Amino acid sequence: EARQRSADLEQLPLIVQNANGTSSTLPLGQIATIKQGLGPAQITHLDADPVVTVQANTSGRDLTSVMKDINARIAKMSLPPGVRLTQGGEVDSQNEVFGRIFAALGIAVMLMYLILVVQFGSFLEPLAILISLPLSLIGVMLALMITGSTINIMSLIGVILLMGIVAKNAILLIDFAKWARERDGLSRREAIIQAGAIRLRPIMMTTLALIAGMIPVALGRGEGAEFRAPLGRAVIGGVITSTVLTLIVIPTFYEIMDEWREWVMRKFGMDPKGTAEHRAPKGAVTPLPEGALSSAQS
Repeated sequence: EARQRSADLEQLPLIVQNANGTSSTLPLGQIATIKQGLGPAQITHLDADPVVTVQANTSGRDLTSVMKDINARIAKMSLPPGVRLTQGGEVDSQNEVFGRIFAALGIAVMLMYLILVVQFGSFLEPLAILISLPLSLIGVMLALMITGSTINIMSLIGVILLMGIVAKNAILLIDFAKWARERDGLSRREAIIQAGAIRLRPIMMTTLALIAGMIPVALGRGEGAEFRAPLGRAVIGGVITSTVLTLIVIPTFYEIMDEWREWVMRKFGMDPKGTAEHRAPKGAVTPLPEGALSSAQS
């Protein structure tokens, strides 16, 4: 009761040490002004700064959409000088995880490109293969939108899986077209058409097998399955669109890039004809007479 009356607090004795070393007692009212008001029951500090923590839980909505609405409201507020807002808890953890996933995705694409450069012996042909990666994102966004799923950790893991899966179709097409030009001497357009006709069956077989395997995950049945469902939905949507668009976009992009490569090489005075498509005409090479090779060696 005494703490609720300012008159009693003014009489609160304080022990003060005098200049001569003796101690005396003074009432609090002589050195302080007592007023009644409101104040925090506990003062919390973060990095030596006083902070006020506002906590909330989400119900019926995902964290991303809730934070979008909160940030829109905060943007309309005018904060006093020296006051700033920071986000922590699940929001901070989600941003950290998303950053690591995007970093892993970038490293995966870079390593994939370097491996393809070594395998194909070219810096341009792997670009025609990597163009299939953005095509899968179209299906990912459509699948998540149709099923009402959100972009979360599991759906981003599905995107990382797609980076290796969808590149397989482009590798089958480009590799076969390049092989047909070098071995059979087909023109660029004929090699691409033949690659699409012959490689269509294995591409469709692997695509349908992958979709069938991801259907149980995408349905989200059982305990904890709803957490894994966005992964299956993202993979199925990305595989469908990438397979359909790869058969159209990748051959076109490959032909355009190969034409650019030949134009640049001619511009610098280099011979772009390095495949069996451009064989030497008959009679251009004179065969050596019998015994000439042995006499030359001797």
